[in-house]
Amino acid sequence: MSGVGPRLVSRLIAKQFPQWADLPVREVRTAGTDNLIYRLGDELVVRLPALPRAAPMVGREWEWLPRLAPRLPLDVPVPLGAGVPDADFPYPWSVYRWLDGETLAARPEVDLRDAAVRLGRFVAALQRIDTAGAPRSPRALPVGPGDADVHESIGRLAAVGLVDAERATAVWEDALAAPPWHRPPVWLHGDLLPANLVARGGRLAAVIDFGLAGTGDPATDLLPAWALLTARTRDVFRAVVGVDEATWRRGRGWALRAGLGAVRVYRYTNPALAAAGRHSLAEVLADFRVST
Repeated sequence: MSGVGPRLVSRLIAKQFPQWADLPVREVRTAGTDNLIYRLGDELVVRLPALPRAAPMVGREWEWLPRLAPRLPLDVPVPLGAGVPDADFPYPWSVYRWLDGETLAARPEVDLRDAAVRLGRFVAALQRIDTAGAPRSPRALPVGPGDADVHESIGRLAAVGLVDAERATAVWEDALAAPPWHRPPVWLHGDLLPANLVARGGRLAAVIDFGLAGTGDPATDLLPAWALLTARTRDVFRAVVGVDEATWRRGRGWALRAGLGAVRVYRYTNPALAAAGRHSLAEVLADFRVST
């Protein structure tokens, strides 16, 4: 969003949270596209929607993160202040405690086997939380026969040599052929990309950005098996989560779909997201070749 900067954020803080008005504000550059991030002093962070589509996600975090956080084995951002729209900024926004570390999109040195275990425990713990009253995730169904964008993306990227069309199509068709999730929906994060995973001291320590959290098919949260991990560590994650074969196949299809979209949309504009997409595609295609 144009026009947002440290001065505007300082003004918003002064009006709505005067107890923090004297704290300095500085911008934080991230790989994300939906939100603007500003440090507020040393211990706080301000997060503002950059696009209209991100505005509805703010209330979801306000309501649910305080309930989810105590039940999760990794740090997550818990809102400390709920900013409201006003003449200076048209969307709701939030103040959180700052979580130290680097996102995995920044490619810090990290122990991937340890990350697979920690992330697996996080996903498993999230799935065990009671879903009573929980909203449906916008990514509740990660694969579906009506997604024409997948075939279009395969065609476009294959035309410039970025994906093997035959194998990518086979992955997608295999995911569609897998039995659907017939049990009750479970809690999902909904966007477990490297940009939303935070490491400290070489170990995964936190998960951020719960704007898509809600209930749905657990295949959605298998995304990091391909977006982050490799053949040497993927099975560790799978074993810790406890994933049946059909859900694994649907999850691999979702990783393909997400990777295609990231490369197609961000190839020239967001190197970190495009790199995660390329990693997903390479790992998905290699994993499918081994499994068939």
